[in-house]
Amino acid sequence: MRISFPIHFLPFSQRLFFSVITLFIAFVICFMAFQYRREKDYKVELLNTQLQNYNDQLNNFLSDQDTLNISLLGQYVSHHPLNDLRVTLIDTKGKVIFDNFIQNPEQFKNHLNRKEIQQALQKGSGYAIHRLSESTGGEFFYSARYYNKLGIIIRSARPYNVSLIQSLSTDSHYIWFALIISLILIGMFHSFTHKLGMSITQLQQFALKADRNEPINPNIQKSFPKNELGEISTHIIQIYQRLHHTKEALYIEREKLITHLQIAHEGLGIFTSQKKEILVNVLFKQYINFISDKNLSHMQEIFSIPELKPISQFISEHQEKSEKEVRRMSLEIEKDGRIFALECILFQDNSFEISINDVTQETEQARLKKQLTQNIAHELKTPVSSIQGYLETIVNNPELPREQMHTFITRCYAQSNRLTHLLRDISLLTRMEEAPQMAEKETVNLSVMVKNILNEVTLQLEEKQITVSNLLPTDLCIQGNSSLLYSIFRNLTDNAIAYAGTQIQVTIRCFRQGEKFYYFSFADTGVGVSPEHLGRLFERFYRVDKGRSRKLGGTGLGLAIVKNAVLLHEGSIFAKNNPGGGLEFIFTLAKK
Repeated sequence: MRISFPIHFLPFSQRLFFSVITLFIAFVICFMAFQYRREKDYKVELLNTQLQNYNDQLNNFLSDQDTLNISLLGQYVSHHPLNDLRVTLIDTKGKVIFDNFIQNPEQFKNHLNRKEIQQALQKGSGYAIHRLSESTGGEFFYSARYYNKLGIIIRSARPYNVSLIQSLSTDSHYIWFALIISLILIGMFHSFTHKLGMSITQLQQFALKADRNEPINPNIQKSFPKNELGEISTHIIQIYQRLHHTKEALYIEREKLITHLQIAHEGLGIFTSQKKEILVNVLFKQYINFISDKNLSHMQEIFSIPELKPISQFISEHQEKSEKEVRRMSLEIEKDGRIFALECILFQDNSFEISINDVTQETEQARLKKQLTQNIAHELKTPVSSIQGYLETIVNNPELPREQMHTFITRCYAQSNRLTHLLRDISLLTRMEEAPQMAEKETVNLSVMVKNILNEVTLQLEEKQITVSNLLPTDLCIQGNSSLLYSIFRNLTDNAIAYAGTQIQVTIRCFRQGEKFYYFSFADTGVGVSPEHLGRLFERFYRVDKGRSRKLGGTGLGLAIVKNAVLLHEGSIFAKNNPGGGLEFIFTLAKK
C-alpha cells in the first residue's frame, strides 16, 4: 500500500525548508556526480597520456631502425619499468605484427574492428577501457596511435587489475568535504527558514483573525523578528489598525446617519442603479402608500405608480447617458387634499435617492400668511381712514363748532387706541410664533392674577351688569410665562364683556387637576355662537359679526392670542355652546 505524506499540512517554514533542501540535495548530487565523472575522466586521460607518451617513445625507437627487428623491439619493451605493460604493433589492415605477451602473432585475429584501432585510424589516436582481450582472456586498458611514417599502429596496454582500478578511482575526500559543507548550509538554512516561518505564521494568524474580525493583540508587533519581513509585517499591522479605527469611526457615523435618516422629518428612499432598495425610512413608506392607490408590499413597486412616472422616466433617460455629475429633478403631487414635494437625485454611479416632504402645512401657512397680510392691511386701513377723515374735516373747516370738533378728536383718539391695540396684538402673535423659546418661565400664581384682572375690568363689568364667579382655588400656581398667562385670562374676559351680552353670569374654575396638567373652564351665560362658527373662533381676524365687532372696538386677534399662549404652555383649547345657553372655553395648562 502506498502512503503519501500530506506536506500541505506542514507549517510554511517546514514546507519551504523541505522544498529548498530537496532542490539543494538534487543540486549537490548532480554536482558530485559531475565531479566524480570529471575526475574519473581526468584519471583516464592521464593514464592514456602516459601510454601515448610511451607509444611516441617506441615510435622514435623504431624510426631509428632501418628495418623492424622483432628481437630488438622485444628487448626495448622488456626494459620498461612497468612489467605488466603490453605492447602491440598492428598494420593498417588490422594484422598484428608484434605483441610482447604472445610469441606467435599468427594466433591473433584481425584487429581492425577494435575500438582503439578504429579511433587511431580515424583520429590518429584512441583508447578503450577494461575491454576483454580475446588472446589472453584478461581485461586491459588500451591506448593506440597511428604513425603514418611507419604505416603501423602502436598500441600499449595495461592490465585492468586492482592496482589500475585504484589508480583510476576518484579521490573521496572531495565527497566528504561536499557533504560537510552541505550539512552546514542545511543547518544555516533551517535556522533562516525557521525565523522566516515564524514571521509568516504570525502574519498568517493575524490575517485570519483580521478576516474573522476577531480581537487583535495590540502588542503583536513586538513578537515579530527584527528583520525586513518583521518590519513589513509591522507596517501591515499598523495599516490594518488605522483602517480598523477608520472602519469603526465610519460605522459609528453610518449608524448616526441611518438613525438620522430614520427619524428625519422627510421621507427618504435610497436605491441602487437597478432600483433595488438600500435604505427606506418609515416616513417614506407612509407617504408613498398614501400617494399610491394600493398598498405596496415591495418598494420596487413605487416605480409603477402613475404619479411617479416622471421620476421613472428621468432616471431611465439619465442612466443611459452615464453623465459624470449629480442630476436632480423636482415634482409636486397633490393627493386627497395633501400636497407632497418630491425630489430625485441621481448620483454618478447611477444610484439615486427620492425624498418626499409633506408641504401641505407649509402651503397652507403660506396661504394664511398671505391672507393675514391682506387682513392686517384691511384692519389697519379702517382706523387709519377714520382718523384721516376726521382730521381732514377739522383741517378743512376751521370754523367748525367746538363741541363737534371735540367729538371728532375723541373719535380719532378712540381709533388710535384701536390701532395701538391692533399693533400690540400683531406683535405679540408674531413673537409667540417666531420665538417661542424666548418666553421666560417663572412661577405664576393664577389665583392672584385672575383676581387682579377682574379688578381691572370692574367698571366694564358693572356697566354691562356682568357677574363673575371666580372659583379658582387659592394659591393655584404653575410654571410659565406671566405675560402670556395674563393674555389668556384677560382676552377671555374682554371677549365675554364685548360679545356675550348684558346681565349674564361668567364662571371661572379649575375643574380637574392631573399629574401634568390643570383643566380650566371659562363659561358665560350669554348669547353664545352659532355652531358653524365654533371651529373658526381662534382664527386671526375671524369675526362672527364683523360690523358689530368693529363697532365694539375688537381687533379680531384676542382668541388667536389665547390659543397660541395655551399651546406655548403645552396645553389645548376648544370652545362649545352650553346646553343652557352661553359659550364655554375648555383649556389645559401644563403645571411645568
